[in-house]
Amino acid sequence: MNKFTYLFVSTISALGLAACNSGAKVESKPNDTEIASKQVAAEKLVLAKKNLSIWPTIASEVKADAALERQVQRLLSNMTLAQKVAQMIQPEIRDITPEDMRKYGFGSYLNGGGAFPNNNKHATPQDWIALAEAMYQASIDDSLDGSTIPTMWGTDAVHGHNNVIGATLFPHNIGLGAANNPELVEKIAKITATEVMVTGIDWVFAPTVATVRDDRWGRTYEGYSEDPEIVRSYAASVVKGLQGHAGNDFLGDDRVISTVKHFIGDGGTVAGDDQGDNLATEQDLFDLHAQGYVGGLTAGAQSVMASFNSWHGDKIHGNRYLLTDVLKNKMGFDGFVVGDWNGHGQIVGCTNDNCPQAANAGLDIFMVPTDAWKPLMENTIAQVKQGVIPQARIDDAVSRILRVKLRAGLFNKPSPANRLFSGKTELVGSEAHREVARQAVRESLVLLKNNANLLPLSPKLNILVAGDAAHNIGKQSGGWSITWQGTNNSNEDFPGGTSIYDGLASQVRAAGGKITLSEHGQFSQKPDVAIVVFGEEPYAEGHGDKDNLAYQRGLKTDLALLKKLKAQGIPVVSIFISGRPMWVNAELNASDAFVAAWLPGSEGKAVADVLLTDKNKKIQHDFKGKLSFSWPKTASQTVNRFDEVYDPLLPYGFGLTYKNNKEQVLLSDTLSEEVSSDEGLAKNTNIFSGQVVKPWRMFLSSEQQSIELRSNSGKLPGIAYRTVDKVVQEDAFRLDTTGTAKTGVVFSSSFSEDLGFELEQNSALVITVKRDSSITQPVVVEMHCESIGDALGSCRAAVDITQQMQTIAQGQWQDIAINLQCFVKKGIAMDKIVSPFALYTHGAVKLSISDIRYQPQAEINTLKALIIQCP
Repeated sequence: MNKFTYLFVSTISALGLAACNSGAKVESKPNDTEIASKQVAAEKLVLAKKNLSIWPTIASEVKADAALERQVQRLLSNMTLAQKVAQMIQPEIRDITPEDMRKYGFGSYLNGGGAFPNNNKHATPQDWIALAEAMYQASIDDSLDGSTIPTMWGTDAVHGHNNVIGATLFPHNIGLGAANNPELVEKIAKITATEVMVTGIDWVFAPTVATVRDDRWGRTYEGYSEDPEIVRSYAASVVKGLQGHAGNDFLGDDRVISTVKHFIGDGGTVAGDDQGDNLATEQDLFDLHAQGYVGGLTAGAQSVMASFNSWHGDKIHGNRYLLTDVLKNKMGFDGFVVGDWNGHGQIVGCTNDNCPQAANAGLDIFMVPTDAWKPLMENTIAQVKQGVIPQARIDDAVSRILRVKLRAGLFNKPSPANRLFSGKTELVGSEAHREVARQAVRESLVLLKNNANLLPLSPKLNILVAGDAAHNIGKQSGGWSITWQGTNNSNEDFPGGTSIYDGLASQVRAAGGKITLSEHGQFSQKPDVAIVVFGEEPYAEGHGDKDNLAYQRGLKTDLALLKKLKAQGIPVVSIFISGRPMWVNAELNASDAFVAAWLPGSEGKAVADVLLTDKNKKIQHDFKGKLSFSWPKTASQTVNRFDEVYDPLLPYGFGLTYKNNKEQVLLSDTLSEEVSSDEGLAKNTNIFSGQVVKPWRMFLSSEQQSIELRSNSGKLPGIAYRTVDKVVQEDAFRLDTTGTAKTGVVFSSSFSEDLGFELEQNSALVITVKRDSSITQPVVVEMHCESIGDALGSCRAAVDITQQMQTIAQGQWQDIAINLQCFVKKGIAMDKIVSPFALYTHGAVKLSISDIRYQPQAEINTLKALIIQCP
């Protein structure tokens, strides 16, 4: 822990600040050596207060090999310092080229969620292979860097090979936890390895082994359970599925390197704050949050990813006690520790391009997307020469990387384009793989309510299927599905996949029944039963953080649909799509049957196998899923198995079946729907908050051309768009215009929206913006509305923000607030809004935006915003 930690760590933790994403080289300061020595002294003091006896020595199934170790040392002895440090640098595919790889010889590289070869969301497997082959060949080309060490490509294949169009997408981890079937999970991991290897990739950033303690966390669905028992067994199963079994098929031609993540405590932060602070005791840190590592490391996991979170205010990426003393020395982990997306830059005293603290703490590979990779590499080399980072620490890190590469056979395997599965595109989304995914869907469903044994349903009935998730493969798949957030996808982006409606329709029609799909529950003939499929919109990581677990807080359109159908005397079956348990008492009351379907992935058709009998009224598949998370009784309840006071609505392990409900707690139709005062309705209209907020859609505009932004980059004549980092990964976007046309970005809805309540609150339109260049031409913000008898969106008003933009210091984030009366006075009708925000310019401008929202004036007065009132 460095000398600044004690003074500033509480402030940094509370604000969630990340280091600036600077691309400029930062030279080592004259007192770096002094700081490093004081850091070591401080860490020794902290270590004296820790208890290493809590942590076990793990007997990995992968044993040390003397001959392999001699190979490691031979390779290491012939490497220059620059070659060694390059092995520790992991850039992202959007930030490097094969030429960069040839020149520097990076040890590895990655594609972030939603990053694709050629920035093409619809890149084919051949496109992925071509990039893998080009990078590999460049890495073993010693003409520039003198190195022939092969590189590795790492990818987030967290529920199948989820970045690739057409891949099999399995249920997210929360659903697999409900299935509680380690053998099935191992099979899923092996299939994932196969589909990953079709595209020439070596390394998968999975499994996530977080033990989730607060379901408000946006990554809850990445956890298998709130209790470590499932997490521990599943970690071993996934590692074996990805890597193979030690001593048998370990890291053979049909396997990939696995990563247990995120070490450690990410599922236990205060209030479920992503990248927040875990305040568990050291004993609880082991008992609750380390069990996945016990399972995964025992099975032979070769890499561990450091976590963004802190432990008692100390960022894990810079925590020598946990990364080195505990993980490597005591637990005996001999693979490598890789960082998470610029996580080293969040350490106090560090930036993305300068962080000796992380290397000294035990980080072996810096995950450094953006153009910070080059100054980070240069600074690290300089810091080794100056003694700030010991040469022995570099040699240890590189030895670990080489050890894993040798174990994985990367020095001997054919190049990516010539490996066992490479190019065998028939394996991506194959029927055999999808059948395993369908099994996982069936076993993950949890039946929470079944009044009068309404389920299972005969396929011969007249069935109405409603809800916006019924025929929406993207929504049922959730985050980490093609795009990072899982948003901006259509059913066409999942070739071979099926929606929940698809499965129902197929079986009902085959049995001679009648089925109608109507999102809003409309019908011409009264149905015998309605199946309503609804739930959370897709999200990933911190974008999914919530302050309570109330479903559709302040909106309740899905509840209105359920009540409408019930009022018409139609029995209602609810299929709830979510990444966590949620407070849905009102929705439960309005449902005769209620199924927690979690995030089932691309094989939605399997839901029908459990809901429907065959045509002879015989059960096809009974419910098997049991809650691996306790279901909350109130919107603000945080409840976990074995709590001293344990009073959930539904307990851990709950799950009805068709055959035996006698011993289960049965829900009434009169659950409390009262919302306490601290769970009041949200009043702000968010348009962009790290991601586009529904119902808005985001478009890039250039003169008469427009494209919807469905990926992390886009381009039209005169303008380029790309996601960037402000605080966390890709929580902002940058516009780069050339001044050759009127260009900009537009947020709009397919229908006009009533935002009249914002006027009642005297709200302003608030933009968090950063000027990345000089502003010499007007920059205007517009709103568009629908005019009666006129073209949709032709009602518009503009406010010039050029002066305010010019006053912002270049490179500084600043709020600009425009009172909505500025737009109303120019004719905007707030009850007919089509576009709540658009920004245009004719000039050459570089600017970034991280947040767009309507906010009451009373709240804005507390901000240091540049306020435009408009007389």
